[in-house]
Amino acid sequence: MMIRIARGWEIPESKVTPETLVLGRRRTLGLGLGGALATFVPQLGHTEQSVPRNQRYDPGRPITPAQIVTTYNNFYEFGSDKDIWQAAQALPMHPWVIHIEGLVSKPLTIAVDDLLKQVPLEERVYRHRCVEAWAMTVPWTGFPMSALIKLAAPLSSARYVAFQSLVDAKYMPGVAEPFFPWPYVEGLTIEEANNELAFIATGLYGKPLPPQNGGPIRLVVPWKYGFKSAKSLAKITFTDRRPQTFWETVSPQEYGFWANVNPEVSHPRWSQATERLLGSDERVPTQIYNGYGEWVAGLYANKKDKRLFM
Repeated sequence: MMIRIARGWEIPESKVTPETLVLGRRRTLGLGLGGALATFVPQLGHTEQSVPRNQRYDPGRPITPAQIVTTYNNFYEFGSDKDIWQAAQALPMHPWVIHIEGLVSKPLTIAVDDLLKQVPLEERVYRHRCVEAWAMTVPWTGFPMSALIKLAAPLSSARYVAFQSLVDAKYMPGVAEPFFPWPYVEGLTIEEANNELAFIATGLYGKPLPPQNGGPIRLVVPWKYGFKSAKSLAKITFTDRRPQTFWETVSPQEYGFWANVNPEVSHPRWSQATERLLGSDERVPTQIYNGYGEWVAGLYANKKDKRLFM
């Protein structure tokens, strides 16, 4: 099998799939995404605006077609397979309130609509690498996590940030599974959360973030495996203790707190050396920190004793 190394500067903007072609292909394939859009967009109180794309983070790959990104999802609160997008449409996303608490000067209970009036919105195209060794490239709308940190004004004692997803058995059939330690919790160090790549997403492909992708608001940390990017956020807590995260609790021998992407550190059940690009049969070499090392490697210079890579 041929292996191709895709460097960030090798693919021009002209190769990014235009939305018109994506939507045209969706109609041809008959996947019904238009019906899904019609279902979830009216639930949102905000409408995605035309915001500038931040070109600083060129993904070096074409954007993955929208119908793939919105119909191939890991979201265990709705079920354990990838085909949960239809079930997720029942989740009410407006009004949506998020709690920001813990070691902060300004605890907040704020509606997402009001939060978006206080932060700088932009679009970023990021590579997304799942721990299951598949990958996609996604145009997110949102704002830097650092902007939210500024609003919360954490105390000097805050060393970590915990992200808690919504749990609602009425709309999320997967939470009936007693094996899992609900709610879903993920965490970052305060330095990771303040890194310029850490992003809070509220949109996708220029539209409101659909529920199957973690709408209406989620975390995106592209240098880590995808399970670190907690979806459908209900609470953000600043703390002096490292959060006990969801997958670390479920299977600590397979999933650690740090979960930085590294092709040289295999998952106990499969290699991480390559990844499958969704929408094709192509496999490409995985890059350290998912190709974002120039922005994040310095975060770990003094953490060589930590299990950084799984």
